[in-house]
Amino acid sequence: MTSPSEFHTYPVSARPSDAERDRAVSVLREGAAQGRLSHDTFLRRMELALAARNPAELEALTADLRTDEGVSRRVVRAVGGVSAFFERLRRAWAAEKLPPLLLPEPGPYPLRIGRDPANGLRLSHESVSRLHAELSLHNNVWILRDLGSTNGTTVNGRRVTGAVPVRDGDMVAFGRIGFRLTARDPAGPAMPG
Repeated sequence: MTSPSEFHTYPVSARPSDAERDRAVSVLREGAAQGRLSHDTFLRRMELALAARNPAELEALTADLRTDEGVSRRVVRAVGGVSAFFERLRRAWAAEKLPPLLLPEPGPYPLRIGRDPANGLRLSHESVSRLHAELSLHNNVWILRDLGSTNGTTVNGRRVTGAVPVRDGDMVAFGRIGFRLTARDPAGPAMPG
């Protein structure tokens, strides 16, 4: 019979989770893509990552690659932020240059827009479909609906599929012809935009 003191206990470390392995593999891939790991080193570390028995082994495989991870993400985020700022600036500049499109008087029929002479707003341009879109007022909300046009309708740079609400100041485009929507002043003339 053996006494309890004869049993050897070894610390049991938790096996790495699938998420931890995935993060390590991702760091290794990024390191290889940045040229920080040779192909052979990358392959060897991948084998070790898949065979790792605890999170500490995974950490050891990626420790030299994680130092610039925060800096890379901050740089990518900063570049994305600057790019988004310039896109907003470009759109604001373009909006000021667009001719105004006066929202029509509310009525029982929508304003049809297209190349066909029967439309309420005729746009003679090859990028505009014969029956391109329609603009109507429903419950005090202006609705712009694309009517299956070939070159599409956009509102503030986003393509319209079906119908979307629009308002004073929105940039709309039918094919390659753009306008800035302008609401009427109750007193009569269009409000300055």
